[in-house]
Amino acid sequence: MAGPGKCFLVTGPPGVGKTTLIMRVFETLKASNPNLKVQGFYTREIRQGSERVGFEVVTLDGRRGPLASTTISSPESLRWPNVGKYRVDIASFESLALPELQVREDTDLFIIDEVGKMEMYSSSFFPAVLKVLESNIPVLASVPIPKFGRDIPGVARLKNHPGATMFTLSTSNRDAVKDQIYSILVDSLSKQ
Repeated sequence: MAGPGKCFLVTGPPGVGKTTLIMRVFETLKASNPNLKVQGFYTREIRQGSERVGFEVVTLDGRRGPLASTTISSPESLRWPNVGKYRVDIASFESLALPELQVREDTDLFIIDEVGKMEMYSSSFFPAVLKVLESNIPVLASVPIPKFGRDIPGVARLKNHPGATMFTLSTSNRDAVKDQIYSILVDSLSKQ
């Protein structure tokens, strides 16, 4: 079993390319090691023309569903929590994300994009993330940059996790950070 030091957190301002970086690392790992068992999900913007109207959650095997939207208006959605102008569809998020966070014997890596405010509205999400961390299976996750200097509580716990390493992205260091995370992961995966 792998020891601590296996939680790699990517942060940076909105739009800097956290998801893109994580997906590039994932694709490069899969290309060099096709039998790698990776579980998890990423979030993607939904756009109408040039306007962002929501986010969807996408599993690594390509299943997708709504995470948050400005355009859904149903009787149920009026009860959904708001983050800014978005309504968060917790049931949709949980149905896709939670099964992906089940720890299995043969999992090599977890990808969690992101551990953010919308996802935290699911009361089952953060406990599942903590179980993943306790499993000692390597985790590559993104976290939002603190607003007004304060992290949301779950993110603070992740950053303070004994095995956590933080990478702060900027437009100038993106490629270097991607290569760095890739080589650390290849190294830790070969030691498992």
